Amino acid sequence: MRNTPAKVVLVGSPNVGKSAIFNYLTGNYVAVSNYPGTTVDISTGHFNYGRRRFEVIDTPGMYSLIPLTDEEKVTRLLLGNLVPDIVIHVIDAKNIRRMLPLTLQLIDAGLPVILNLNIMDEARDLGMLIDRLLLEKILGIPVITTSAVERTGLETLKQGVGNYQRTKPKVFSLNEEFEQAIASISSRLTRQYGFSKRITALLLLQGDTMMSDIARSEAAWPEIADTIKQLSGQKKGSLEASAAALRQEVTDKIISKVVKQASFERRPTERLAGWLGKITRQPVSGIPILCLVLYFGLYQFVGKFGAGYLVDYLNNSVFIPLINPIAEQLVGSSIPWEWAQGLLVGEYGIFTMGFRYALAIILPIVGTFFLMFAVLEDTGYLPRLAMLVDAVFRYFGLNGRAVIPLTLGLGCGTMAVMVTRTLESKRERLLATFLLSLAIPCSAQLGVVLALLSHNTAAVTIWSVYMLIVFIAVGWLSAKIVPGSRSAFYMELPPLRLPLVSNVIKKAYSRMVWYLMEILPVFIVTSMVLWAGHHSGVLHTVITWVEPVMVFVGLPPATAQAFLLGFFRRDYGAAGLYDLAAQGKLTDSQLVIAAIAITLFVPCVAQFAVMVKERGLFGAIAMVLLIIIIAFGSAAVVHHILNLLPIPI
Repeated sequence: MRNTPAKVVLVGSPNVGKSAIFNYLTGNYVAVSNYPGTTVDISTGHFNYGRRRFEVIDTPGMYSLIPLTDEEKVTRLLLGNLVPDIVIHVIDAKNIRRMLPLTLQLIDAGLPVILNLNIMDEARDLGMLIDRLLLEKILGIPVITTSAVERTGLETLKQGVGNYQRTKPKVFSLNEEFEQAIASISSRLTRQYGFSKRITALLLLQGDTMMSDIARSEAAWPEIADTIKQLSGQKKGSLEASAAALRQEVTDKIISKVVKQASFERRPTERLAGWLGKITRQPVSGIPILCLVLYFGLYQFVGKFGAGYLVDYLNNSVFIPLINPIAEQLVGSSIPWEWAQGLLVGEYGIFTMGFRYALAIILPIVGTFFLMFAVLEDTGYLPRLAMLVDAVFRYFGLNGRAVIPLTLGLGCGTMAVMVTRTLESKRERLLATFLLSLAIPCSAQLGVVLALLSHNTAAVTIWSVYMLIVFIAVGWLSAKIVPGSRSAFYMELPPLRLPLVSNVIKKAYSRMVWYLMEILPVFIVTSMVLWAGHHSGVLHTVITWVEPVMVFVGLPPATAQAFLLGFFRRDYGAAGLYDLAAQGKLTDSQLVIAAIAITLFVPCVAQFAVMVKERGLFGAIAMVLLIIIIAFGSAAVVHHILNLLPIPI
């Protein structure tokens, strides 16, 4: 067996099944790390075939070798720098016309490509008949068909990788003008670009900045630039658009030979899925459907069931009457020091507060949200939601793609800030991060807020309407203040399908484990800091400083501690409010004020750390200062408005 494993790189657009194929090839032996010099994660794993060992690398989604987002840039850099032994281009077979141009780019780049036509089951359901052997002959590369959902063809793909033999790449000519310019530029290139001279020349013609930055050091750069200028003068539009159109013409000629459409009567379930897929992305029908999803998914399942029933049962029927007394008895009988007993099971004890908050109050809410999110993800609803809100998001300087991190923010803001990397421009990533940090509560925080207010319809309505107003007003003002314009919207649209129970459970479980591993250390450290602050008197002093602010916004002084907890985690602060409400220390009006303030409050420590990593220290601090002003300013405004009401809510 060779000592150095062969490098296999998986590339392709989002939603084509790369992750499922990666998981099949590598099993459970997976590592996730940042690509050097970036904050974008890539997954790596290994498998053996015969006497050879292969390292498999799953890359972020890309549509073209000319990157638009940070994630596409990482994939492009990896392909150019890694020198892969095999590149598996995974495409959605039913969208072969749209995805085959990237295959042609990869072939032009001189890369050792295997084309994987995945999701063949859906292509067949649409009546598409693809001549795999003819396509293989035309392209000059192996073509393997699979259906990752049905787990068919995957072993054939593994065998194809194991037995791969590199062949001379085909050349797919564009037109005479382009080919002359490509030949002229190629003959003048002397530097190493990571790809073939042909694709390097073509990317230079298309204005690719990454290639241009290297090519400017060429001795013949003036001649190269002149060639680009001459060809550009012969075209009405941009060279990038012209090259894309010519490549699409080549693709269409190939498709006309290898793809046939069968005529047949679609099954009732397919007609229903097509109809549902259509109405979910049209405003007249899609908005009521979205309201139903929010009502049953967030309010009933996460809010009522997760934050209501599950939290109430675990906290009030399991932890407080059963587990906490046992822990106190064990600690009291085995540890003689009073200070150590207080650290473990006291008012701010690691177990009685930290573990209880994490396991009894936060985890049930996060778990129900991640289950709901996995269902929406597996059905294919989220891309349709992106299309539905695109027209609205334009007023916030964003496009429909931003709905993915913003929706994910309802689960975990830390994870969602990372996902803003998929947005195309720095401006969009900045705007989305600010909205996430200010107006999007995480699932634990949202669940606790709904549990606090759900007994009073007026309270829920006031909180919901005010949060919507803040989201719209801040989003609109931010888009006006921050210079730049939003990017064009594009997104793959998978068909609506019934979610697979195993997939939903696996996704929800992995995210719950990730979240729990993140919050437990924070909750433990928070408990220790609060305990130390309590015993040293520092906590009392800080609470005394914060109490006047609480009184100013109409809240009792006792809420100061909950907001201090919110500095560590917003959900921790919300859990503190839950305890106060359970003790009857907050009126319904005060609950509304507290819910608005804690929802708009500063991001948690983990989210702030990611904000610093993604947006820079200055940007993160500026956002936090603005958020503090908006949060307590909003609480004061609502307090005064509620005082003017003729009757209490």
